[in-house]
Amino acid sequence: MTWSQIYDPLNFWQLSTFVSALPVLTLFFVLLILKQRVWISALSGMLMAVLLASAVFGMPASLISNATFLGVVFGLVRIAWIIVASIFLYNIAVETGQFQVMKESIAALSSDSRLQAVLIAFCFGAFLEGTGGGGAPVAIAGAFLIGLGFPPFQAAVLCLLANTAPVAWGGVGNPIRVLAGVTGLPEQSLNAMVGRILPPFAFVLPLWLVRSMVDWKKTFEVMPALLVCGLSFAAMQFYWSNYLETGLVDIASAIFSLLVMVAFLRFWKPQNVLELHSGNKRAEVRHHSLSVILKGWSPFILASIFILISGLPALNKYLKFEGLTFPLPGLHNQVIRVPPVVNQPTPEAAIMDLNVFAMPGAAVCAGALLAVPFLGMSFSRAFQIFGQTLRQLIPSLLAISFMVGLAFITRYSGMDTVLGLSLTRTGWVFPFFGTLLGWLGVALTGTDAGSNALFGNLQKVTAEQLNISPVLMASANSAGGVMGKMIDAQSIVVSSAATHQEGNEAAIFKAVFKHSIVLACLVALLVMFYAYVTPQVIP
Repeated sequence: MTWSQIYDPLNFWQLSTFVSALPVLTLFFVLLILKQRVWISALSGMLMAVLLASAVFGMPASLISNATFLGVVFGLVRIAWIIVASIFLYNIAVETGQFQVMKESIAALSSDSRLQAVLIAFCFGAFLEGTGGGGAPVAIAGAFLIGLGFPPFQAAVLCLLANTAPVAWGGVGNPIRVLAGVTGLPEQSLNAMVGRILPPFAFVLPLWLVRSMVDWKKTFEVMPALLVCGLSFAAMQFYWSNYLETGLVDIASAIFSLLVMVAFLRFWKPQNVLELHSGNKRAEVRHHSLSVILKGWSPFILASIFILISGLPALNKYLKFEGLTFPLPGLHNQVIRVPPVVNQPTPEAAIMDLNVFAMPGAAVCAGALLAVPFLGMSFSRAFQIFGQTLRQLIPSLLAISFMVGLAFITRYSGMDTVLGLSLTRTGWVFPFFGTLLGWLGVALTGTDAGSNALFGNLQKVTAEQLNISPVLMASANSAGGVMGKMIDAQSIVVSSAATHQEGNEAAIFKAVFKHSIVLACLVALLVMFYAYVTPQVIP
């Protein structure tokens, strides 16, 4: 049995668009207006999606149930797993006292909270995004900032803001490869074009982060460091994406920026140091030898190395076991995508991937467990901590399951495509709204790769019809999408869980939404500029 998607079920595209938005609107209504827990909000949105998929779009009940099941499993295996592993890693470091050493090593480099936020949320977070993605940057960096003394709410917001410009090359460049796969456009051209859109935003992001923390006066006090950090990251991001390859853009940029910042901070200090100490007495910072610092950082170093190694495509395949990745019966190739989203009717794949050992969560967990005996902890105590971590995160795991279930229902029913098609009716201003389509895609799917898979070909087809560069608009989908990462429901849950802000998701969403929409519009304006003023910069 096959079923073809319908992109205007009510024969009035404005009304069909509104109905397609109801599941997401329901989620945020219950979360923001009724002020319910996030898992209740996600469940409400998912149930609304089930109702509309059946009653309005005519999707068979068996396909709806299988899409829901696939989404729930995907959420647990691909997203919840990394959250559990990241918080477990953090708890191991705290329990063994090594996190105190880590804090003091950062404080020795700079005790200024503004610079600590840039080093951890932006530089270290970008490295984690490049190596594995999947929530690790927000989860690990968020827990780290709390350990440094940042208020939990502020830590969550900072990590969400920082996890933007690097997202297009997350998971060793996976979003760009997905974009090339669905559009048929040259990967290097797409890589270079994204690398000409995002570096200006990487350059200003450290400034944006600090300005979200403090006023302009305190921001200007650390401006030299912010410029050095942003310029070093943006320059390497541009160079690597335009002249080398796809997979290591974030990793190279993050490492280069970190090294430049370490060297710069040895010779420059802000005149007024902004610290996170309570009371009148200034806390003493202990200085440690290199061996002690390396031991303190060992859980995170090991986790980062394992994430990098396991994420390399040439090595990742050896962690996958035959039989754990398979087409889901009752859904695989039974939903048909039709023009104008694709050139010809195309069956939608539905692959169940249970290879947990090939995913970033396993690498993080392996790093934590390998460090356990080295740090003097027994494995029995480590497993007790793992159990405590799991129990602590149950509400967040439920929320993630329901949210991804919602996303998969809207994907397979065609609701998210209806939302996207509404933005393609904008004529000559399509470069602006097409960029926002990528933003919308990430906000709905939770990943830049997901948005590229969903809307990448639609961007290409629409651009060709309007005589706009398909390379530019496909790249704009990915570049605009990164600004939607901070507001997607999965990221909000990850940030709240990592910073112990369960129940405060609505406030976190409100805090980052304005940043998300402003940054997305700025990306869209730059794409408009490239399309009509300087088309010669397009590969």
